Amino acid sequence: MGRVNDPASFAALLTDEGRALLDALRDHDPAQELALATRLRREHPADLVSAALAQARLRQRAAAKFGADDAARMYFTANGVEQATRTSVAAYRAESFRELGVRSVADLCCGIGGDAIALARAGISVLAVDRDPLTCAVARANAEALGLAELIEVREADVTEVDTSAYDAVFVDPARRGGRGRIFDPEAYSPPLSWAVSAALKAPRAALKIAPGIPHEAIPDAADAEWISDGGDVKEAVLWFGTEPGRMRATLLPGPRALAGRGLPDPEVRPVGRYLYEPDGAVIRAHLVAEVAERVGGGLVDETIAYVTADDLLPTPYASTYEITDQLPFNVKKLKALLRERGVGVLTVKKRGSAVEPEELRRKVMPKPYGKASATVFLTRVAGAPTMLVGAPAPARADG
Repeated sequence: MGRVNDPASFAALLTDEGRALLDALRDHDPAQELALATRLRREHPADLVSAALAQARLRQRAAAKFGADDAARMYFTANGVEQATRTSVAAYRAESFRELGVRSVADLCCGIGGDAIALARAGISVLAVDRDPLTCAVARANAEALGLAELIEVREADVTEVDTSAYDAVFVDPARRGGRGRIFDPEAYSPPLSWAVSAALKAPRAALKIAPGIPHEAIPDAADAEWISDGGDVKEAVLWFGTEPGRMRATLLPGPRALAGRGLPDPEVRPVGRYLYEPDGAVIRAHLVAEVAERVGGGLVDETIAYVTADDLLPTPYASTYEITDQLPFNVKKLKALLRERGVGVLTVKKRGSAVEPEELRRKVMPKPYGKASATVFLTRVAGAPTMLVGAPAPARADG
């Protein structure tokens, strides 16, 4: 399978012939790729066809992050698609910068330019820096393809040697993947988190993109820490500087909806009530379960489990709400009998604090549908005891 591995071969895609090939491949079917490649190689150089097919596949993958229209005009590398910020998250962050009065940003470790594009679309001028020649070529091509070249300057350089003093803000997105996959130690990022923090502290405003699993003890006192989820999936954490030091917050997209910590004590453990609230992952990562519990008048099912229970239905955008009909000690036979009795045909299994795999349990308790009803089973602990909670989604979440 063809790949673009250097600026020279990538440049071939930017020629009239390369662009025409990419346009022709916009809606190609990967299942028919072999026959298509054979036909195209009769009319175009084999290397160019291979590179165009590889780029077309990347564009199809990128559509989920960038939207079909932008992805069809942009250029990508395999790592770039994997590591780039989702457009909805990048647009939210760019708007946050704009609301802070920022008009120019030094985007360090810019990758293929996802964040630079969002910043430019918010009217902010951007210096986009990366040390990889191919990545810079792709970022530059993306700025031009989307009509943003006047606002985005792409520079090939070591970010640790770039003078950012002329810019209103700094944005750093360190590489968090290596040859063996994800990097969990912030000091093993490239560049290390300590360097990124020092660069941020020198700027009037700054934001550092980090892995959402960062330990809270690794967060500098001067940072305003934000965890962001999109459609219920946690995407990233950001350390802001020049805003509110020490703040912890969760931001949910679309929206945005923002929940800030107020230093509440851990909620009390209480018996399971009629409703179970499953906090959004960003809320959990930001350690704001207590704020959700206060909003719904609830407590925890177990002191180590981030499930909130309450007697009243008080929908909140920061948690999914379920009405609980049954509470059982963990017992596969009893659960199977209950599901058969209720005529359950669609079963959702969630777990928190349980070693049992949801798919494994689903196969055991419901080898075939028992009817048309649906149910949700939570495998968890209640006051330390392995427990199954059975229920269904409560009415839709409301603002609040």
